[in-house]
Amino acid sequence: MEELAGLLELIARPLVAVIGAGILGWEREVHKKPAGLRTQMMVGLGASMFTLATLEFYRGMSLAGGTVRIDPLRVVEGVIGGIGFLGAGCIIQARGSVEGITTAATIWVVGALGVCCGLGYYLFAATTVLLGLIVLSGLGFLEKRVLEPRRARRKATPRESHELDGDAGR
Repeated sequence: MEELAGLLELIARPLVAVIGAGILGWEREVHKKPAGLRTQMMVGLGASMFTLATLEFYRGMSLAGGTVRIDPLRVVEGVIGGIGFLGAGCIIQARGSVEGITTAATIWVVGALGVCCGLGYYLFAATTVLLGLIVLSGLGFLEKRVLEPRRARRKATPRESHELDGDAGR
């Protein structure tokens, strides 16, 4: 029975990572952003599996009585670096502005989610998904309703003042 529970735990960790990453990926997909649903799910799955495989290898070597000279945190470092590389590929410069930073950050957060799931830290993973949704959806809504109109007014104001001074077209 204990062996079955251990097997179910090994299955649950990447499954929870895929579900959590899918929730954040769905938000990106709905807003037609790069690195949407499938990409986020694959990043979460990969991060959880690298973490889980390292832990299981470490555990297996320890149980076999061998001296283990690996540091599981180095795998986490590698996952973070690899995910940073993926995120960098999402950032582009177009027409004088930088785009894709939020998507790149979402990939990074999904990687952290995957590592949390691989380690079995489901509360951390759930918190990551919840806070990620608040940032992406909730703050995205506020940004569109409050900040963008203010930015548009700020950009229009200097031009309008020049036109009033008779400087337009010079």
